[in-house]
Amino acid sequence: MSRPFTGAPVPIVPVIVPISSRHRPRVAERLRSPVELQRSFPLPFPLKLFVNTSRAEAAAILHGQDDRLLVIVGPCSIHDPKAARDYAHRLQVLREEMKDDLLIFMRTYLEKPRTAVGWRGLISDPTLSGAEDVPRGLALGRRVLLDVLAAGLPTAVEFLDPLVATYIEDVVSYGSIGARTVESPVHRQLAAAMKMPMGFKNGRSGDLQSAVNAAVAASLPQKRLSTDARGHVQLEKAPGNPDVHIILRGSESGPNYGEAFVAESKERLAKAGFRGSQILIDCSHGNSGKKFEGEVVACGSVAQQVAAGNTAIGGVLIESFLVAGNQKLEPGVTKVEDLKYGCSAWGPGDRMADGILEMS
Repeated sequence: MSRPFTGAPVPIVPVIVPISSRHRPRVAERLRSPVELQRSFPLPFPLKLFVNTSRAEAAAILHGQDDRLLVIVGPCSIHDPKAARDYAHRLQVLREEMKDDLLIFMRTYLEKPRTAVGWRGLISDPTLSGAEDVPRGLALGRRVLLDVLAAGLPTAVEFLDPLVATYIEDVVSYGSIGARTVESPVHRQLAAAMKMPMGFKNGRSGDLQSAVNAAVAASLPQKRLSTDARGHVQLEKAPGNPDVHIILRGSESGPNYGEAFVAESKERLAKAGFRGSQILIDCSHGNSGKKFEGEVVACGSVAQQVAAGNTAIGGVLIESFLVAGNQKLEPGVTKVEDLKYGCSAWGPGDRMADGILEMS
């Protein structure tokens, strides 16, 4: 028989919830499912074959089975669909001209990661007004990708929000995971599920091992929470991606496109079991000092290394658009100049175009 409790009663301390926490209602808007968007903007069968073929071609380069170089070139981010289509048609001319030596994809980034705040990309803010309209952005983004494919160019994006990936992955030929998300387990799991080559950039600090670790993780089977085409949450068993690789993008301390960094990256990959994996070099970001003039230098260095017989380099990522430079998001924004980092101009005799030609 238990003894009666004779101790002092435990005082009840009221929990005071700050007013700021009690009056913060969340507002939600139901979006149409991925399959509904796909039905509105379908992928025609010929373009589906084109996407699959371009994925296989890129994978062959990354595994050293094709001696061409993979060149992913285009604006830092898509902010005007008409200008993007114009650029795509111009780039297609070079793609056809150099097809025996280079496999050219167009950079068609629709989401932008931010260190703090700023424009988050076409999908989040398609009107460039700050009034986010994701339903419109998803539709516009998918249409842009279809237009670029129809122009004869494979598409390349950085996957930022895993939910967005379900809406567009069928119209993407190449994907990357950026420096801010390379250590994210969610993004590594996403890459493991993708049916396309996926590149991991080194961290913003310049850490190469984070990209190598990400590639290892994404190459292996993963279980992840995801949404299916109807928008239902599911537990997915991702098979692992055999076409993952790393991208050298420089850091806040300086570039890492030089021979020593390439050799170190190759050694780290070999220790991790990626003996046949090629390395891509991002000629922008930390490798350019965020200046388009620096891209020309980086591109020239890569061309020299390839010409000297460096077989570890599988290709480059280059930021280029219709007009050189960049601009701020403010009234009067133009359609032909990039919104974030400085891009090289595009035109006959342009130094960046010449740099691409040097690689052939």
